[in-house]
Amino acid sequence: MPVVTDVAADVVSDLTANLDALCQADPGSALADGEVIVALHRQLARLEAVATRAVAAFDASKAWEDDGARSAAAWVTTRCRVPGATARRRVRTGRALRHMALVEESWLGGDIGEAQVGLLVDAAKLSPECFARDQEMLVGEATDLAYRQFVRVMAYWCQLADPDGADDDAEATHAARRLHLSQSLDGRWFLDGLLDPISGAVVSNALRGIEDELFAADWAEARARVGDDVSVSDLARTPAQRRADALVEMARRAGAVAPGARMPDPLFSVFVGYETFSGRICQLADGTVVAPGALIRWLDEAWVERIVFDGPDRVRNVGERRRLFTGATRRGVEVRDRECFHEFCDVPAEDCEIDHIQPYSEGGLTVDSNARPACGHHNRERHRRPQPP
Repeated sequence: MPVVTDVAADVVSDLTANLDALCQADPGSALADGEVIVALHRQLARLEAVATRAVAAFDASKAWEDDGARSAAAWVTTRCRVPGATARRRVRTGRALRHMALVEESWLGGDIGEAQVGLLVDAAKLSPECFARDQEMLVGEATDLAYRQFVRVMAYWCQLADPDGADDDAEATHAARRLHLSQSLDGRWFLDGLLDPISGAVVSNALRGIEDELFAADWAEARARVGDDVSVSDLARTPAQRRADALVEMARRAGAVAPGARMPDPLFSVFVGYETFSGRICQLADGTVVAPGALIRWLDEAWVERIVFDGPDRVRNVGERRRLFTGATRRGVEVRDRECFHEFCDVPAEDCEIDHIQPYSEGGLTVDSNARPACGHHNRERHRRPQPP
């Protein structure tokens, strides 16, 4: 044991020296490089993996009992000055990794990080048998995908591994809905609530629509007051103030609805593979994955929109020389791509412009195969500094 301890001490000493050198480097030159940033995060992930494995070994050794601690997590919380929740999570993760060799190997190699490992550990608890079968595939997805995309993959995997549990969770989430509106002694109102993903999307979309109207009005007022050089700092309201006013306006409009008036119908997009119907995709426009059971309570009043890609009854594009993507063509691209085309952007497709891959001015057709969502920033950036599609 002393030999092992001496070797570990030497390695940690060398690591400390290297970190000292990095800390003394000029952040404006030596560290301001994309490849260096990637390398640093990779090594940070490896260090977190080593720390977690060390904590797990410390937990198993029960050496913490010598200091009178009640658990390894309690010892780490005090000696390492970390929150108790962090210490407990690290101990739990270390224990779980004893049965997840591929996950631990990938983490130690820096291919995945603590966030991905946390999702994988939770998945293994849900269905150990299914996880043992799919561990290699899931680790591969964690290695290749952006984190936000991997979150969706894991959500779908959990639904397939435990479909009944997914629907039960959706029902529990809906049952936990709440809204509190209370008034203080000085007359101010405090609002707090919790909605399930679909109900929240309904409220958010309505609120955002009104907020956009108020923004347009604020921008027009500021432009008339300041001139063409207007900026967001010239607007009369902050985003938070505008959102609060939008909520009040939404309530006013609700009061203006005549009794018995037809309510707007919700719309769900069902996106499946035509040939096999084996692909499971059930998510909101913002990418939030929902369980199929969460849709049931809406289906008696919702319209179902079917969009089929590459099937024998696929709708062919018409009006190819039209300048803009509109109607069903635009909607198809939104559902197909779901977010801005740019690697570093996750703006939902419904908030994007639909851009021609081959520019219209160069003969590009207004068809779905030549279309992709582009947020306002990246659409403008593309034309300022053209890049290969």
